[in-house]
Amino acid sequence: MSLLDDHLTSKAPNDAPATGVGRGRAGLRTWPPSLLVGATLFGLILITLILTPWIMPHDPAAQNLADRLAPSGATHLLGSDHLGRDVLSRLMDGGRFSVSIAAITLLICAVSGTLVGIICARRGGKFDEFVMRLTDVLLAFPEIIVALFLVAILGTNYGTLILALVIGGWTPFARLARSVALEIGSHDYIEAARALGCSSSFIMFRHILPNALSPLLAHAAVRFGHKLITVGALSYLGLGIQPPDADWGSMLANAQPYLTKTPGLIIYPGLAIFVTALSVTLIGQGLNARRNQRG
Repeated sequence: MSLLDDHLTSKAPNDAPATGVGRGRAGLRTWPPSLLVGATLFGLILITLILTPWIMPHDPAAQNLADRLAPSGATHLLGSDHLGRDVLSRLMDGGRFSVSIAAITLLICAVSGTLVGIICARRGGKFDEFVMRLTDVLLAFPEIIVALFLVAILGTNYGTLILALVIGGWTPFARLARSVALEIGSHDYIEAARALGCSSSFIMFRHILPNALSPLLAHAAVRFGHKLITVGALSYLGLGIQPPDADWGSMLANAQPYLTKTPGLIIYPGLAIFVTALSVTLIGQGLNARRNQRG
């Protein structure tokens, strides 16, 4: 019997070409569980935050002292705070600020740090040495310390908050991008591109950057949790988002005096920070695992 006969006899008679839906389901089954769980959780959070202006039950800034510290009920599903404001509405509205600021700063850090790291790897020399020593200095201080220092000097507003988080957060991406770019630059196809006369810019954007995206995306997912916690910590200390706007960190600070009487005021924003950071971290771990599977 020929090899072709073996293939035909081993194939079930009702086998049919895989449809697009079938291929999609098969692709999902190959995803690591952490990636599936993280993507599902973060997707639900993101959809909720996008729809917040239309689905939140009350005005998050509306005060009603007659309902202050009200328990969970039909009027306030998660209760009310010390000024009678609806906790669920503030949780949803505050999440938009916390997640958006963390996402914006992460995007700026990732893009700027990646470009700086790849340029350092390509140019080398004194420029590379200077930038790497600068990253060493910045990495010697925790990101929140750098942010606290800058916010305390420049004042508290959205622009200052984003600037402080960017200055303290681009260095890990620069380090990683430089390391990955040096590793990719040692491959034979890079040398072949140089021999064919390709410019450094072409090699950077056509060969190095696409191959470096996978580890950089995984790292960005992990860093998102750090950004979210840093934004919450600055707001908790009164150096982040200012009243009447709310975010999860300021909700934690305002709820601290009422911990024993209404613990939900601290539990809900704390849980929101934890679940959001966990979901994106799981995505990062899943991306790492998927990259390792592909080898």
